[in-house]
Amino acid sequence: MSGNREENALWSIFGYLISGLLFWGGIGWAGDRWLGTTYLTLVGLLVGAGGAIYLVWLRFGRE
Repeated sequence: MSGNREENALWSIFGYLISGLLFWGGIGWAGDRWLGTTYLTLVGLLVGAGGAIYLVWLRFGRE
């Protein structure tokens, strides 16, 4: 039973990381297209990764 719980936690962490990168990276990419810049995609990816790591810490790191 404990192995299944750990596997679910790993998938949750993976989901947080991927969704943060896709969502904020997508917003950065759209901002780059709209404003004609080249750096907002990187900013969006960094914000997404940082936010995802923070959410993982809130959910799993404080136990």
